[in-house]
Amino acid sequence: MRTRYRWSAPLALLACGGLVLSGCARFDDTAAGQAFTPAPVPSPESPPQVQEHGDSPGGGPPTGPAQAPPSPVPPPQGCKDFDKAVIATCLDTVAAVAGLPGEGSAPAALAGERKTGRVMLASSGHDATSFAQLDVQADGDGGLTSLALSPSYVEDQLVFAYVTTASDNRVVRFAKGQAPKPVLTGIPKGPTGNRGALASDGSGALLVATGDAGNPAAAADPNSLAGKVLRIDVSGKPASGNPTSGSAVYASGLHSPGGICRSSDGKRAWVTDHPANGPDAVYRLQSGQPLNTPAWTWQDRPSLGGCVDFVDANGILGIASSTGLQNVPVNKDGAVTGKPTVTLDGKSKATTTYGRLSAMSMINPQLAVAGTVNKDGGKPVSSDDRVVLIVVSDTGGGPGKD
Repeated sequence: MRTRYRWSAPLALLACGGLVLSGCARFDDTAAGQAFTPAPVPSPESPPQVQEHGDSPGGGPPTGPAQAPPSPVPPPQGCKDFDKAVIATCLDTVAAVAGLPGEGSAPAALAGERKTGRVMLASSGHDATSFAQLDVQADGDGGLTSLALSPSYVEDQLVFAYVTTASDNRVVRFAKGQAPKPVLTGIPKGPTGNRGALASDGSGALLVATGDAGNPAAAADPNSLAGKVLRIDVSGKPASGNPTSGSAVYASGLHSPGGICRSSDGKRAWVTDHPANGPDAVYRLQSGQPLNTPAWTWQDRPSLGGCVDFVDANGILGIASSTGLQNVPVNKDGAVTGKPTVTLDGKSKATTTYGRLSAMSMINPQLAVAGTVNKDGGKPVSSDDRVVLIVVSDTGGGPGKD
């Protein structure tokens, strides 16, 4: 019998597959036949309390203590993973994911392997299949490091990728069965600082986060494409409305970006960074503003990756990292309201871990997807690397559609 949990206060982030969705936006970390207890997210009002409940009339808050979780999911056997949150296995360093549109009944995503340049179609209940092959050079931290659907994907079926080549870092676009075409080339390449990240800005343009190519000074140089957040149209030209007309630069000051995301209402945008020296950081992204005042920093440098943001009075910015899912509480104004906590870290018998998380993307307002990179410095299990679903349980006024 499936066990479900409801949170009585703000959001908490957890991984899950096959969950019935209902209520105020929150991540739920419950896979079918499996339940996890996350670290609580701090709240000025009251911390969330996990309670067991049945299908009570009216769906009111449960009473009584939490029940013991069911037996843990068996460990994987070869490429077979018994965790129903896992939708693809035995891939290599899934540093890029892009959720495909859908209502959630058969969730699917594109998954990109950093070192091989292979793009796979991962879907619940099916083996992963080949979607595209990109030529990449995985020097240092480079390779295939981000995927994003075209702002008009439903019509044009185009996908954008951030890749490292023999001569540069660049943005390319492709469709299934078609060779990739360059969109923006000449982004500096170096021994490090080659990671990049892509996201739609919600208005038809693309946001492109670029690394500093191992040269921190380039991040402050307005004439360099390195260490920037660029805003371009789908042909690679500077988008209209940028801070400087004719320039693609939207913000400056990055070193090794892990991800860009925006809230579902489009009012907030974030970018994560993993500099060679200094703490990891997440920045609130604002047009023309230098990225020199982080919203939060991590002295333990957990290699921040992709992120997802949900609109709620007590919202959560979820950030993938090498130590699990970082849960940063934020309000609607984009202010961090408490110390981040970590879930999916496997630090208790009631929680699971997928190891090193890297990429994250939304499938729909109730469902996200993440990729693992355990074959790149982690402790891989037999089914790694994997693509994992993360569900948003909505129990009372959660985020609406874009």
